[in-house]
Amino acid sequence: MSLHLSQSRQLHRKRPGRKVWMFAVPGMTLFAAFWLLPMLRLVGVGASGPTGAMAYLAVLTNRHYLWSLVSTLLLSGAVTVATLVISSLVGLFLQRNRFPGKPLLLAMLTFPLAFPGVVVGFMVIMLAGRQGLIGAFTNWLFGESLVFAYSLAGLFLGYLYFSIPRVILTVVAAAEKLDPSLEEAARSLGAKPWQVLLHVVLPALLPALISSGAICFATSVGAFGTAFTLAANIDVLPMTIYNEFTGYANFATAASLSIVLGLITWAMLALARSLTGSGVAAAA
Repeated sequence: MSLHLSQSRQLHRKRPGRKVWMFAVPGMTLFAAFWLLPMLRLVGVGASGPTGAMAYLAVLTNRHYLWSLVSTLLLSGAVTVATLVISSLVGLFLQRNRFPGKPLLLAMLTFPLAFPGVVVGFMVIMLAGRQGLIGAFTNWLFGESLVFAYSLAGLFLGYLYFSIPRVILTVVAAAEKLDPSLEEAARSLGAKPWQVLLHVVLPALLPALISSGAICFATSVGAFGTAFTLAANIDVLPMTIYNEFTGYANFATAASLSIVLGLITWAMLALARSLTGSGVAAAA
């Protein structure tokens, strides 16, 4: 009898493990089919050119590719910093103040999340293009139109537009978890408002700012739709990859640059994860 009970217990213990594997199989299949195998194929294509695996160093040895990479990183860094500053101020204001129309305002601020990159690019053209509002106003005011939609400044504006909503939502959610007693204690000790913000509020929001900033940076590095819409005098790495692939049929270079771009994005997200001690989800 005791032997029968021990055997049944062992069988009962083994069943959950089998169930776990049964649930894991679909996920592993999708992972292999839609990520692992394409990535392995992409790595192989990147090393299939005349220079072999040295193609992965072309981004450092070729002046055009290097400038494209530097422009992409500088632009993404500037977008990330500006987004964090603006979103932190707006998010804290929305979380700490109640006023009529607040839900509508928050909905409008996050509405750009529904827009694809092409639509964002078209909106930048309508604002700062040759027939845009800014050009019409500056032409009326100074007699000369100000046009910057088809430059890095226009791309900066477009990236900023679709990056702010993501960070605002994160800041609002993180600010709701702050302990008000800490700020009250700082004020009772004579701290000024800017000191409370600098030494109490921002350190508490730092993990959320790091994670959302990493997502903002990674999204800006790999964004293509907006750059494609504005691509007149814009030289960023996603556009360089597109031109190498479609314009010159240089598949090896396009694949190697894609791997480099992916590694940069992965490294940024991994760094944010290590600094915050929590997962950072990548945005598409």
